Formats: sequence, C-alpha cells, structure tokens
Amino acid sequence: SPEFPGLTMPGRRIRSSRKGAGSVFTAHTQHRKGAAKLRSLDFAERHGYIRGVVKAIEHDSGRGAPIAEIRFRHTHKYKTVTETVIAPEGLYTGQSIYCGAKAELAIGNVLPVGLMPEGSSVCNLESKVGDRGTLARAGGCYATIIAHNSEENRTRIKLPSGHKVVVPSGARAMVGVIAGGGRVDKPLLKAGNAYHKYKCKRNTWPKVRGVAMNPVDHPHGGGNHQHIGSSSCISRKAVSGQKVGLIAARRTGFSGGKRKF
Repeated sequence: SPEFPGLTMPGRRIRSSRKGAGSVFTAHTQHRKGAAKLRSLDFAERHGYIRGVVKAIEHDSGRGAPIAEIRFRHTHKYKTVTETVIAPEGLYTGQSIYCGAKAELAIGNVLPVGLMPEGSSVCNLESKVGDRGTLARAGGCYATIIAHNSEENRTRIKLPSGHKVVVPSGARAMVGVIAGGGRVDKPLLKAGNAYHKYKCKRNTWPKVRGVAMNPVDHPHGGGNHQHIGSSSCISRKAVSGQKVGLIAARRTGFSGGKRKF
C-alpha cells in the first residue's frame, strides 16, 4: 500500500469465512414448530406402557418429513402433555400410540430395540438410552435391527447410510418408516422452486462457483478461462482465506473406481 511500502493488501473475505460469523447465513427458524423428540423416559415406559392419541399431523417449515402432535396423560397431575415427534408412514389422526417396554410391535409405537425382533424397520432411534431419538429421522429413512447380544445387552443396527452401529438394547425406537419418502425423486424444474426450498432453510442458494469469480473474491477466481489453475487440494493448516476445494484430501477421484455411465 502507498502508506506502508512492502505491505500487500489482503483480498476480500471469501464466502466460507463470512459464513462463520452467522449474520445472514443463520438458519430461518421463526416458522418451525419446535424440537421433535420422543417422550422423556420415565417409570411408565420402563416397566409398562403409556397410551397417547395423535391429535394432528402437520408440516414443519424447513423439514422434509411431517410431524405429529401426540397427547398423553400426565403421569402425576390431572392434565395432558403434548409431545411432537416425526411422523412415521401410515400414522393417522385419532390413532392410539403406545410407548413402553410392554407395547406391541405396531406402526407408531415406541419400545426398546432389545424387545423387537431382528429385521424390524424402526425410526426415531436413540443412540443412548433416554436421548429421545437422534438416528433415522429424515423423510423416508429407517434403520434395520440386525442382531441382539443378550450377554452385553447391546443391539446391532444398520443405519439408512448402510453404516452399522451398536446401541444399548434399552435404547428406544419408533416402529415404522419416516413419512415423506421420495421427495427428492421429483426434480425442482425451475429456479423459483429452489428459491422457496432454501428460503425456509438457510441462505445457501444460489451458490456462485469459485472459478466464476474474480481473483479478489476467491482463490479459484480469475484467468481467461474458467479453470482452477492448480490442484484443488489444500492443506489442513491453510489460513481461512485459502481454505477452499478439497481440504486435507486423503484421496481424490471417484470412490468406486472407474465411473460407469
């Protein structure tokens, strides 16, 4: 710069650095219905069951699957408690839902995975006992019970990704498949649909490519043709203004070997 000879002025902050501060990139949560979880684990669920009634099935902004409002009797007081859960396929309003160790294996019921037969399809699965459901919660997803280990009180589960995990047999899950499957099979077709899709999620659309930018805006910008000009791999220790592309890549290319068309 003219005031300080020998000192070069930095470029502009790149998009990935701006996202870290939040600001306009935070999620749009003002229209969401709240956290969707199973009931808190209590004495009634551990030693018997408790009945609830599905009062409504609603759309939740920014979520691909519908959510269900289930009303339970309070276990100690004369009042009702409404719980919001992600709805499985086949659930309907007015349906009775049973939660507990003595509940039967039916769509929408919640019981420990150790009491379900091998091969059962479950959703809203707990990874730890009492965490109220963290696995297999996206539209159309389900987990499959593979095997039980009664000696260690553990159950082997196949997740929607194909990855297999071991969870405690006391972890609860809802019987069935999450509703809203097949949503991504239909193409968006036009930019307006993509606009409304991401309007209720977060500010990630439209996304300008780095090679389409100027050199001041992105490490891939500039040049007479849209090209990166060097390897897109970048070190894990690179400063934030350089950290774009394949960060600390162990390998590159297609993971399945030769690509089949």
